[in-house]
Amino acid sequence: MKSIFALLCCFSLCSVLGVAQKKTPKSTINDQQFVNLAGQTDMVDANLGQLAGTVAPSQSIKDYAQKLVTDQTSDFQLLFKVAQQSSLKVPIAIDKAHNTSMIGPFQKLKGTAFDRRFVSEMVEGDTKSIKIYEKEAADSPTPALRSYAEEALPILRADLANAMKLEETKTAPAKKG
Repeated sequence: MKSIFALLCCFSLCSVLGVAQKKTPKSTINDQQFVNLAGQTDMVDANLGQLAGTVAPSQSIKDYAQKLVTDQTSDFQLLFKVAQQSSLKVPIAIDKAHNTSMIGPFQKLKGTAFDRRFVSEMVEGDTKSIKIYEKEAADSPTPALRSYAEEALPILRADLANAMKLEETKTAPAKKG
C-alpha cells in the first residue's frame, strides 16, 4: 500500500513539474495553485523514482531514484499537513495531464535511454521547482506555506545537485583506455 501511495505521489509530482515547466517562470501563482503544483510534483517524482528503481540499468540511477522516492514521499506528507492547516486541498492522485505528459513517455523507455531521460527530466524539473519554491518562500501570504517552501528548498537543491552529477556521468563520452 505504501509503495502504491509513493508511486502515486511520484507521478503527481512529475506531472505538476511538467505543467509548471510549460508556464512562464515569472507567472505568479496563488497558494492553492502552489499546493496543487507541489502535490503533483511530489507524486510524479515519487512515481518516476519507483519506476526507475525497477527499470533503470544503472545502480547509481536506482540509488538516486530511491532517495527521490523517500524525499518526495516525506515532502508530500509535510505538504499535506501544512495545506490542511491552511484550509487548502492537496491533490491525492496524479492528474491526467501529468500522467500523460510526464509518466507515459517513461513507460516506453528502457536501458540507457531511460536513465538519460530520467536524469534530464529531474534536472529540468528541480531547476524549475526551485524557482517556484523560492518565490513561494518569499511571497506567499500564508506563513505556513512560506515556512514549508523554505524547509523544502534545501532538499530540492540537494536532489538537483545529485541529478546534475548523474547527468554529467551519464552523458559524458566513454573514456578510451
